[in-house]
Amino acid sequence: MPSDRLTAQNLIDLVLDDASWRSWDAPPDHGDIAEAYAQDLARAREKSGCDEAVLTGQGLLRGRPVAVVVGEFGFLAGSIGRATADRLVSAIHRATEEGLPLLAAPISGGTRMQEGTPAFVQMVRIAEAVMAHKTAGLPYLVYLRNPTTGGVMASWGSLGHVTVAEPGALVGFLGPRVYQALYGEQFPEDVQTSENLYARGIIDAVVAPGDIPDILDRALTIMLPSRQALTAVPDPVDAELPDVDTWDAVTRSRDPERPGVRRLLRYAASDVVPLNGTGQGESDPGLLIALVRFGDVPCVFLGQDRRGQTPSRPLGPEALREARRGMRLAAELRLPLLTAIDTAGAALSVNAENGGLAGEIARCLGDLVSLDAPTLSLLLGEGNGGGALALLPADRIVAAQHAWLSPLPPEGASAIVHRDTDHAPEMARAQHVLAIDLHERGIVDRVVAEQPDAAAEPEAFCQRLGAVLAFELARLSAVGPSAPSERAQRYAGATGE
Repeated sequence: MPSDRLTAQNLIDLVLDDASWRSWDAPPDHGDIAEAYAQDLARAREKSGCDEAVLTGQGLLRGRPVAVVVGEFGFLAGSIGRATADRLVSAIHRATEEGLPLLAAPISGGTRMQEGTPAFVQMVRIAEAVMAHKTAGLPYLVYLRNPTTGGVMASWGSLGHVTVAEPGALVGFLGPRVYQALYGEQFPEDVQTSENLYARGIIDAVVAPGDIPDILDRALTIMLPSRQALTAVPDPVDAELPDVDTWDAVTRSRDPERPGVRRLLRYAASDVVPLNGTGQGESDPGLLIALVRFGDVPCVFLGQDRRGQTPSRPLGPEALREARRGMRLAAELRLPLLTAIDTAGAALSVNAENGGLAGEIARCLGDLVSLDAPTLSLLLGEGNGGGALALLPADRIVAAQHAWLSPLPPEGASAIVHRDTDHAPEMARAQHVLAIDLHERGIVDRVVAEQPDAAAEPEAFCQRLGAVLAFELARLSAVGPSAPSERAQRYAGATGE
C-alpha cells in the first residue's frame, strides 16, 4: 500500500469532528467458506486492522450529524463480498431511517474474486439502497479514492448527488491490469484518472483529502437549509420602470460588458458550490450548474453563461442534457430550481443536429413543466430561440428590464419576413419580445429595473436582482411546486395583440 494512501480510519479522522465517530459495524458473517478464503480473510484482518473492506457509522461534520461509509483498500484491495454488501446496505438503510445525509468514500478493485458471481450481484442491492436514500430526499455525497474501479465504481461510486475525486486517482470501470490480460496491450494512459473524468463532465471536482470537510460542509449547508431562515426574507420594493425602446433594450442586452451569470453569482450569492457536466461524459461551457445560496435561501442553479458561449462553441445539446441533470438534482433534493436565460441562440450545426438538439429542447420543456420542485426562471439578457425557451417554464418568472425572448433573433425574423436584416428593430417591436411586453401579457411576473443599464452598474444591479431572487425562492420554497397544468396555463392568454 503506498505510504500516502489514507486508511479508512485516517480519512474518518481527517473529515469528522474530533471524537465524534461511532461505528455501526457488527462482526461480519462470511458463512461456510473454503479454507483458502478463510486464510485470505485472516491475513487481510491482520494487515489492515479491519474486519471487512468497509467501515460504516456516524459522526459530526462541523457539528452536523452525518452517516459515513468508507472503503478500506488494505482489506483484500477493498473488494466487495456478500458480508461487505450486507454491511453497506445495512448502513445505508439506517442512514435513511434516521434521516441522515450519507457520505461515501469508496476505494476498491471491485468484486471479491474469491466469491465470484454471488458477490458480483450484490451491486443490485447496494444500488437499490442508495436510490431509496435519495428518494427520501436525503443527500448522498461521494469521494472517489485511488483506486475506485469495477463493481464499486459501477454502483455506489457513481450515484452521488455530488461526486468528487482524489487528485491523480485511478477511477474507472475495467482495471488496467485486467484490460492488459484480456486484450494483450496496455490501457491508454490518462483516461481512467480523476482529472480526465472532470474534463469529460463525469465528476464535479478534483479535491485533495484535506479540502473535503470544507466542500462537504458547504454542500450540506445548501442541501439541508434552515426552514426557519426562509420565512424572514424581505420582499424588495420594485423601482419604477422607464419607457425603453425595444431595439435599444435588445442592443443593450448584447453589450459585452453586461453582467452575466458569473457576475450575478459573484455579487449576489452568499455561497456557490460549482458542479460539472452531465455525469455521463458531457459538459458545455455555455451552461453553469451549481448549488447556490442567495442569503440563506438555497437552490439548484442552471445559468446560461454568456461568456462560455462563443461563435465557434454556441449553446449545444450537451448544455441541455447538463441542465436536465440539474432538474433531477432539484427534484431529488427537494430544493427550488433557478434557471437563468442568457443566450444568443442554440447551435445551428451538423453536430447539434446529430446530438439531438430539438429532442433535448423538448425534453427540457417536458421536464421543467412537470418538475416536482419549486421553479423560478430568470430572463437575464438575450433570449434567443428554443435554447432560451428550454429553461423558461417555471412557477414564477423574473426578468431584467432589458431582457427579451424571441423565437429568432430579430435579424432572423426580418430576413424571413422582409428578406433583409434592415427591419430587425421593427420586427422586435412587432413581436413583443421585451420583458415589459411579456409582463403585460402575463408571461413574466416581475421586472427588475436597470438604472439606467446593467452594464453601467453591474454590482448594484446584481445585488438588487439577487434580493428579488432570494425573496422569490423563499416564497416558492414555502408554497411548493405548482401543478404542470398551472405552469402551462400562463401562456394560454399570451397574444400578440
